[in-house]
Amino acid sequence: MFIRTSAALAILWAVSGCAEFPDLDRAIPQSEVSGPYPALVPIDGLLAQTEDPRIEDDDPARLEARRAALKARAARLRQY
Repeated sequence: MFIRTSAALAILWAVSGCAEFPDLDRAIPQSEVSGPYPALVPIDGLLAQTEDPRIEDDDPARLEARRAALKARAARLRQY
């Protein structure tokens, strides 16, 4: 059993060396390789730009609209 397992692992190891990998060095533009680091910004400013996804309990119209939208999406997904 040990010989079969080790032989299978040796074959897998040998075959994995035959894979062709894309030339990754060409995928990165030279301006990004030698350019400056991006500026670090505080996360508070980024979070302030996003919409608050929470729905308050006292807004039944928004809940009903969301329920209708989700039901419509579910119906569309069932068609596939």
